[in-house]
Amino acid sequence: MRKKILFTTGSPNQTIQMHQISRELPEYDCWFSHLFTDSPIINTALKHTTIINGSALGNNFKEKSECYLRSHNLQIDYRAEKHDYDLVVFCSDLIIPKRMTNTKTVWVQEGMVDKFNVKSKVVKALGLPLWLSCDTSLNGSSNICDVYCTASPGYKNYFEESGTDAEKIIVTGMPNYDNLQQFTNNDFPYHGYVMVATTDMRETYRFENRPAFIKRAVAIANGRPMLFKLHPNEKFARAQAEIKKYAPANTMIFQAGNTNEMIANCEELITQYSTVVYTGIALGKKVHSYFNIDDLKRLAPIQNGGTSSRNIANVCRSFAEFKGAKEDFAKKFKFRPVLFKYTDSSILKAASA
Repeated sequence: MRKKILFTTGSPNQTIQMHQISRELPEYDCWFSHLFTDSPIINTALKHTTIINGSALGNNFKEKSECYLRSHNLQIDYRAEKHDYDLVVFCSDLIIPKRMTNTKTVWVQEGMVDKFNVKSKVVKALGLPLWLSCDTSLNGSSNICDVYCTASPGYKNYFEESGTDAEKIIVTGMPNYDNLQQFTNNDFPYHGYVMVATTDMRETYRFENRPAFIKRAVAIANGRPMLFKLHPNEKFARAQAEIKKYAPANTMIFQAGNTNEMIANCEELITQYSTVVYTGIALGKKVHSYFNIDDLKRLAPIQNGGTSSRNIANVCRSFAEFKGAKEDFAKKFKFRPVLFKYTDSSILKAASA
């Protein structure tokens, strides 16, 4: 029988990344589960309230994730109740069910993490469950998983400083953000605007002064055309009404569409806490963020021609076949990144297909 690998999913980006990695592992029996927990408190909240629905763990993201999985005929085993697995690939280490820690585990970075803040420090200092930070600031820092696949040397250092053993962390690149040059060849019809990419802070129960942010963006644009791309988790009607109230009348507003192509065609990019700022950096755009720009440039995902999913798959394959104690794998494994040299955009797109 083929060995079984379980991939956990969350946001659309996390789900797509896991699908990409699984496609590089055709010799394994791959299954998928939306993020789950054995915590009675969280499971009760999920069942009887909507308070967690704005997070990647919530029912809204679960429905989107499973819709995507079904549309690609992928096998679903929610909560890992159908099978025992030889390897589990996590998109978050904030919530790892205890019963899964006896299995070989790999964590995959899917985007930037939130700023380390007072809540993060308190949770870490008191040894509380990391999900109590109520954001992603501690994602990648639990040191629970056996292997950590990260986007760049900068993030390797970041997660090491946050508490994860350095020997566990492998710089594989990050799928969806490792081949950004390809988006310059697109058919998005607009050009020459100042683009604003918003974040779902309010939907995930964080404070935001959206009118002040819009006014700041308008000031930066200084009369140039503007385009707002809303986070897919945002309440569209509310966000649209605010933009129409505080931005020029001819401002373009998109809830859907290829964000990276929009960034490729913009003159300047304004973000809040959005991973898409890395697209702007990779494409040489002037960018604005609530994060320090120099820090973002240091953390920016490596551009490896779209080979990150193959790199991560190779780590998973080696770990799945490793015969020793799972705690020894990271000490003995010698990572060799996939080398890929591209010459034009068509090859770039083929590499990330």
